[in-house]
Amino acid sequence: MGYSLDAIDAQILSLLQRDGRMQRNAISEEVGLSVSAVSERMRKLEAHGIIKGYHAVIDAKRLRLDITAFIRVRVDGSEHYDQFVNEVTDMPEVLELHSITGEGSHVLKIRTKNTTTLERFLSQIQALPGVSGTSTSIVLSSFKETRAVPTEPMDAFAPDDA
Repeated sequence: MGYSLDAIDAQILSLLQRDGRMQRNAISEEVGLSVSAVSERMRKLEAHGIIKGYHAVIDAKRLRLDITAFIRVRVDGSEHYDQFVNEVTDMPEVLELHSITGEGSHVLKIRTKNTTTLERFLSQIQALPGVSGTSTSIVLSSFKETRAVPTEPMDAFAPDDA
């Protein structure tokens, strides 16, 4: 079943990405709808999997997670991919895991305390079945980090269109 995203839905998504704790009455004022109409739209956006959750943004440095790194991993043989993904997904250091083209088969974004814990983490990754190599880049400075995506009205789409 398809779902069309209109200008008001796009505006609601934009507001929530900016402030996930924004009160529905404040959203209703911004978009010009009643609180109940906004609540219904948000419920539909959640039901269609467009809104996947609401999360706090944590300052990792304040939690002494001083190292951010991107690790390209080469997993040889597709028979190892599922096990690799399952094991890496459960590792708390891993913030993102992507299957990629180019050098390597996967890229990880991780956060860890220091170079000692990074080295320990790399040893864990390199010991996984099928892993034949890694290449690590340590982040020196971050100028932009976001999970926000552009929102705009669009015609009906099915959840599997992604």
